[in-house]
Amino acid sequence: MSALLEVSGLRVHYDFVEAVKGIDLKISQGEITTVLGANGAGKSTTLLALSGLLRPTAGSITFDGVELCGLPPHRIVELGLILVPEGREIFTALSVRENLLLGAYRRRKEKIERDLQESLVLFPRLKERLDGPAGNLSGGEQQMLAIARALMARPRLLVLDEPSMGLAPLLVREIFNTLRKLNSDGLTILLVEQNVRQALQIARNAYVMEDGRVALAGPSAELLHNPKVIEAYLGA
Repeated sequence: MSALLEVSGLRVHYDFVEAVKGIDLKISQGEITTVLGANGAGKSTTLLALSGLLRPTAGSITFDGVELCGLPPHRIVELGLILVPEGREIFTALSVRENLLLGAYRRRKEKIERDLQESLVLFPRLKERLDGPAGNLSGGEQQMLAIARALMARPRLLVLDEPSMGLAPLLVREIFNTLRKLNSDGLTILLVEQNVRQALQIARNAYVMEDGRVALAGPSAELLHNPKVIEAYLGA
């Protein structure tokens, strides 16, 4: 598969603290890639840099041949790199419908209603609450809304930061099954996740970050049986 996203020598600082220390990543077209690691490893910082919400101090981020470093976030969204942030960041005072339509605010009006209906087919729970406040949704429903809102932007690369955080096991399975379906329909996905076993089972390739660096990388099936991964993340 050809690379849709290539990251080379990426460094990101918070003032004088270097949070990401020269990492390389490659996200292949049509595949799910996961980035794993403990809290503070630099995973979320990496995603914020990819999305233009943090400015890298060094390195290159190339999305389908376009250099992203220096581009504003709205331009990156227009190119098709869409982030579902940690914590969902939905607008709780707005309705579910309004949240979904905000996902399409950079698009022309054609086909938006069709895409909204397709999102409701994918997440039928949202249809039942479409005109109610998003703040009344459960945590799992809010995560579904965050993903559906991102899909309204017509992503070419869907980037998710900890989508299973705080969810019950049944809802985690539902979210991961949805990601599998989206990928089977051709969507490329970059997944940051602390649920290591689930992430490795769904992804084709994986990176493990430690202290701002890539400590391990390779096919997910191999990392699932890597002794270092098992000891550090799988409790065995």
